[in-house]
Amino acid sequence: MKKVEAIIKPFKLDEVKEALHEIGVSGITVTEAKGFGRQKGHTELYRGAEYVVDFLPKVKLEVVVEDALADRVVEAIANAAQTGRIGDGKIFVIPVEAALRIRTGERDEAAI
Repeated sequence: MKKVEAIIKPFKLDEVKEALHEIGVSGITVTEAKGFGRQKGHTELYRGAEYVVDFLPKVKLEVVVEDALADRVVEAIANAAQTGRIGDGKIFVIPVEAALRIRTGERDEAAI
């Protein structure tokens, strides 16, 4: 099993969710996040004063899938989240040793 984590722009969430649904992903976890990479934030003007916005709003998606589906998940997220501009995000793929569905006690692939 693999855990695919993606940090994307918030307005791309619906497109990514739809792309994952189309390839058969049944569940995702979404967390609001803040951060920066090469963008390094920006400055904003508020009531005549300039403020530095260091951390930009992002969305973190987490999906655990079978090994065979991981590449398709990465491709679907990348295609749906891409705008071609700086700050589109990152995707990480991490091995998952075990999974357990608490309600039923199912383990590993049966639990996802």
